[in-house]
Amino acid sequence: MKQAERLKRLPGYAVGKIAEIKRRLVAQGRDVIDLGAGDADFAPPAIAVETLTKALSDPGMSRYAFQVGLRAYRDAIVRYHQRRFGQTFDPLTEIAPLIGSKEGLAHLAMAVAGPGDVVIIPEPGYTPYVGGAVLADAEIVTVPLKADTGFLLELEDLPAATLERAALVYLNYPNNPTSAVAPRDYLERTVKLCHKHDIVLAYDNPYCELTFDGYRAPSIFEIPGAKDVAVEFHSLSKSFVMTGWRLGWAAGNKDIIGALTRVKNFVDTGPFLAVQAAGAATLDAAEQIIPGVVRMFRERRDAAVKALTSVGLSVPNPKATMYLWVPLPPGVMSSETFAFQTLEEEGVAVLPGASLGAAGEGYIRVALTVGSDRLTEAATRLGHALEKLGVAGAVS
Repeated sequence: MKQAERLKRLPGYAVGKIAEIKRRLVAQGRDVIDLGAGDADFAPPAIAVETLTKALSDPGMSRYAFQVGLRAYRDAIVRYHQRRFGQTFDPLTEIAPLIGSKEGLAHLAMAVAGPGDVVIIPEPGYTPYVGGAVLADAEIVTVPLKADTGFLLELEDLPAATLERAALVYLNYPNNPTSAVAPRDYLERTVKLCHKHDIVLAYDNPYCELTFDGYRAPSIFEIPGAKDVAVEFHSLSKSFVMTGWRLGWAAGNKDIIGALTRVKNFVDTGPFLAVQAAGAATLDAAEQIIPGVVRMFRERRDAAVKALTSVGLSVPNPKATMYLWVPLPPGVMSSETFAFQTLEEEGVAVLPGASLGAAGEGYIRVALTVGSDRLTEAATRLGHALEKLGVAGAVS
């Protein structure tokens, strides 16, 4: 079968490969601890389940949503932004319901970039950034994120010729996979550069509620002038533990939202209306739901950091997200080989850093998707894997 040339440029998808191996191992009776995908084992909020159940009995909720969707969901998004960030949006022109933020992030590139345009992407970074740019036939410029610079993507370090051709830049703080957070002065200079070079800023912010130790993650729209150039993406997947529900939204500049909506008119008909009803009720109860979720993730973070450190891994203690970005000891095999060998031999799934871009090599991402006891067991198994490789300091 002939394939489009752009399809050949798409990278591999490690999470899918991990899932395939996991299914095989589980079918063999193996005990697998899955710390690969960011899909926590908490139950979804009761109010989401109750609202969805009620909505399913309404025949009107089974009709096409189209892009306008459920007005109550749009209004709930606006109320959430007002309470959480002190911002106001027009619910019809500055909000776009999404089938999870993932599709919106990818579709945005198709809306604002094309052949001859540059899309600037952090590396390591979320795979839809690359996917969207490739499918838009845009040129990709990756920027390595490095520990010694706080894993920040600095536009001012790029050549002027690149910035002049840039149509879109993806930023993600709190960051997946590094868990880095962005200082306000960094956001301010980034917004100024996007203004100067007429670059659309896609601010991917699904982890803004998963913060610890007194840290509060901002919205990009807290920065003066951001609304002229930016659109911000949110999701109910992480903070509200609703990954499979596929519900998110974009907020921001009405022209960018309009362009994204136009693309979506030709590829989907919006999230299921009953799910949007559940999302509206969930967002209105955010202040009651999120503290409990954060508390559980904080407990898991603390347990995992302690356990991984005890087996000889150097683990930074993140201020945000549901991930640990763990450097592998020097001399260990590639992150991909280590991850898949550890899954096969020890029954622990972690995400190889290189699967999120070449600059992620030398790291693994550990998702806090299981309870503290299982995280401790997973760390012990990772210690066994390191011992087999003769890593000094690794203990079982």
